[in-house]
Amino acid sequence: MWREMKTRELAATALMLIAFAAPAAAQDDGMPQGKRPTVSRDAPPSSNATVNLINLLVKQGTLTEEQAAALIKQADDEAYVARQATRDATAKAEGAEKKATTAADAVSPPGTKRVTYVPEIVKKQLREEIRAEVMDRAHKENWASPGMYPEWAQRIRFYGDIRARYEGDHFPAGNAPLTNFNAINTGSPFQEDNSAIPNPYFPPTYNVSQDRNRFRFRARLGADVDLFDGFTAGLRIATGDSSSPVSTNQTFGGNGGDFSKYAVWLDRAFIKYQPVQDVVASIGRFDNPFWSPTDLVWYNHLGFDGFAVQATHEVDEGFTPFFVGGAFPVFNTDLNAGLNIADLERNNVVPVKLPSRDKWLFGAQTGFAARFDAETNLSMAVAYYDFTNVRGRLSSACLVYLASDTCDTDLLRPSFAQKGNTYMRLRNIPDVQFPVQTLAFQYYGLASDFRPVVASAQLDFSQFNPIHVILDAEYIWNTAFDRAAVAAVAVNNFAGAPTGDGPFNGGNQGWLARMTVGNKEIKHLWDWNAHVGYKYLESDAMVDAFVDSDFGLGGTNLKGYFIGGNVGLGENIWASVRWMSANNIAGLPYAVDIVQLDLNARF
Repeated sequence: MWREMKTRELAATALMLIAFAAPAAAQDDGMPQGKRPTVSRDAPPSSNATVNLINLLVKQGTLTEEQAAALIKQADDEAYVARQATRDATAKAEGAEKKATTAADAVSPPGTKRVTYVPEIVKKQLREEIRAEVMDRAHKENWASPGMYPEWAQRIRFYGDIRARYEGDHFPAGNAPLTNFNAINTGSPFQEDNSAIPNPYFPPTYNVSQDRNRFRFRARLGADVDLFDGFTAGLRIATGDSSSPVSTNQTFGGNGGDFSKYAVWLDRAFIKYQPVQDVVASIGRFDNPFWSPTDLVWYNHLGFDGFAVQATHEVDEGFTPFFVGGAFPVFNTDLNAGLNIADLERNNVVPVKLPSRDKWLFGAQTGFAARFDAETNLSMAVAYYDFTNVRGRLSSACLVYLASDTCDTDLLRPSFAQKGNTYMRLRNIPDVQFPVQTLAFQYYGLASDFRPVVASAQLDFSQFNPIHVILDAEYIWNTAFDRAAVAAVAVNNFAGAPTGDGPFNGGNQGWLARMTVGNKEIKHLWDWNAHVGYKYLESDAMVDAFVDSDFGLGGTNLKGYFIGGNVGLGENIWASVRWMSANNIAGLPYAVDIVQLDLNARF
């Protein structure tokens, strides 16, 4: 007990000496910049009593060498500020003295002798005022502590990640060619067979018979900025083969090859406002605001454009309900959108502006997080999404003579799609042979409306902390799907391999179950986890543009198993492996096995 009391007294004495070290050191102007007193358990006696005392405390084990070095640095910084204050005080005092002498000489008779005297108490007061002013400025501008960022820079937080990937895509024998509706809708319309002018060409299709090996990478760099009164802003840029919303992967050798430069896209740009701890409002392009434990419904890194509000509040210990709502423009009609209509009576073309075909997503989700005990957590949620104006509609009678001609529902075709959804023809092209034969240049739109209900759940057991056992599950049901109406207009997803001439067999439901064992996050050396799961997603359960882009090479109308794992190789660097086996549910036969090997780094 006596030893502990003496140690405390010595520590207190050291701190008092450091507090008085700044004024004393103000007289020492000869210390070269960069030469600092050092501390060591074996340091020789020093002429500086403060350093001697700190070395003594280090030897006794009261302070570590790092703590002692920090104390001496603090004393040295304050001494530097004190020297600056003393110089400023001296200069101001001398200036005031000169002005006072000049003023006195101006009013004194010639030959008057004066001896200037400034009381010591006045000098001390000036020194203290100037020292306080300099210290205040030093702390605000951070120049009293070398290496510190200015205040505005400390409000910016940079982050990023890089991933290198090998991907092997392996197709079994027996796959049928799948029509690439996205290539048609984002390019020239496809000329279907016409009784008068048969089309000898096939529509563009996906290559589902040749195995592929790809080396890919992803790089992202972002910054979050604290503004004021609850406002924050964020930006992020990312790589990518295209502006696809569901992939930031860049394939080596892509973009023309020959080591061409790769594109960088604006991936996030948002402003957030958090007036209280439990409410956050976001506007711009931001992360998915809805809680989604799996990638059944939404691609994991999908960015949402629009406005969202998130609210959460712990109403009882361990029970926290939450709510999310938002509105998101999926497509906005160009102000210049128009078409040319052939006027057969006047034998000319009449320009007409197209009606607005804006597409929106409205969504709401409610749920809760419950902690039953320190080792068991359950989260559950139910969401409802309403996609407006995404279903295709047959146009009015439309005369098409060239691929560049336009019909009044062309804007309803998806501007981006993957695979799986059921499609319908958008153009109502009459068979007119005078004065020129019309051609069946066709675009395609989604055959169903989409208003899915999604139930999500996650159960987390941490009895073996830091090892967790996590069970994830999600279910989706598209309540707007009308099987009879879709089947009446569908052009794909028919049974009857290999020709697909059987009955329509698309669907509107999906589910995913997954188990993960290991660390929740991979941050340190030898952190690890592994997962296994099964996925079943029918053709029209969800808009295929926004679901996972890896399983089955992207889209809906897929079922199959997946397994994978991660292991930490160091601080914020880890390796991953994943295997996925997917098969078509409806329509033509299609299957693919995918192997992915990743090296990830985060900073």
